[in-house]
Amino acid sequence: MIELIFSFLITVLPDYLYRRYRQGKRLGEEITLYNFWYELRWGITGCAVLTITLVTVIFYFHPIASNVLVGFRTVSIISDRPGRVEEVYVSNNQAVKAGDRIFRLDTSRQRAAAETARRRIAEVDAAMAQAQSELNVAKGNIVVAEGALRKAQDEQKRREELYARNPQVVTPQELARLSGATKSRQGALDAALAKREVVEAQISTGLPAQRASAEAALAEAETEIEKATVFAGTDGTVKQFVLKPGDIVNPILRPAGILVPASFSDIRFLATFGQISAQVLHVGMVAEISCSSKPLTVIPMVVTEVQEVIASGQIRPTDQLLEFEERAQPGTVLTFLEPIFEGNGAYAIPRGSVCVGVAYTSHATEVETGEITGISALAMRIVDGMGIANAIMIRAQALLLPIRAVLFGS
Repeated sequence: MIELIFSFLITVLPDYLYRRYRQGKRLGEEITLYNFWYELRWGITGCAVLTITLVTVIFYFHPIASNVLVGFRTVSIISDRPGRVEEVYVSNNQAVKAGDRIFRLDTSRQRAAAETARRRIAEVDAAMAQAQSELNVAKGNIVVAEGALRKAQDEQKRREELYARNPQVVTPQELARLSGATKSRQGALDAALAKREVVEAQISTGLPAQRASAEAALAEAETEIEKATVFAGTDGTVKQFVLKPGDIVNPILRPAGILVPASFSDIRFLATFGQISAQVLHVGMVAEISCSSKPLTVIPMVVTEVQEVIASGQIRPTDQLLEFEERAQPGTVLTFLEPIFEGNGAYAIPRGSVCVGVAYTSHATEVETGEITGISALAMRIVDGMGIANAIMIRAQALLLPIRAVLFGS
């Protein structure tokens, strides 16, 4: 409308004034509704061309975002494992601090596993004491076997010396019997030594390994018991939390609720512009928004990030070939906006509000640094000044928004 009025003032109005005061034609006489187009054809044609040109230039260099969303972060309240709820510590819409308990799952199975691991550790300790006693017995058996071996060896040596001096005193059968007894004593000693090595290996390696395994099982069970209690990871408010004792929660299929963080220091506004504005939008661009949740207010913003890809073009592998005709609707360019000034009302806007916005192109820096000169600089100055039309429009929307919302419900 602003563009049309401006174009009318410099096209149709001069044409009419020329015909009225230069040619002497009057409305209702020479200029009638019937011949209106013929008499003012130059002004009407110029008005149409100029209006279309202005609208195209303004909306291209100063794009409008019909959907600006006040985004905020949420944290899902989920447990590390599925289970049945045993105790609930908070209620819906309750404010919590980081580290506060939210709910606890049933841990009877984990407590039983922990008790089993403790009993296993006690068994290993008892086996260690028993093995130590067996080691003492093995050492005693070695002493006995060594004594028996020395006695058999001495007896065999003495009989062999007697046989050497007088073969009639000792018979060969007796020497053979003594040699067999010595070998038997040597075998008993070797068996006692092997028994000691087995017991020592059990004390130094086997039983410690069993105890370490039982301790690991105990630590795992205690960790599961600790993980059964879900804590708040940040300060915030619990939302959609209707959990009761006896309910089943699952980290994949059924979260317990949502935690909305209390800190909004990193507030960001998500604005979507048409693809035609992709070459105009850039970081540092000044913008303005108006939200229905805060009427009669226009908030200055700045573009802090422009998403390099358009979401409608993403492709994921599936079991069917992609038909691109199903994506005929073009996507939008996503930009991130942040308030320029603190305390200008942006932080008072409820999170999740939907707003409208407009971004303004500025070539002032290029003109001042001499990158754009001459007629191009003048043209860019005019283009930048055309942004006032969208500035007036967004302020008119901010003024009319309460009337539309209250009277017409939209």
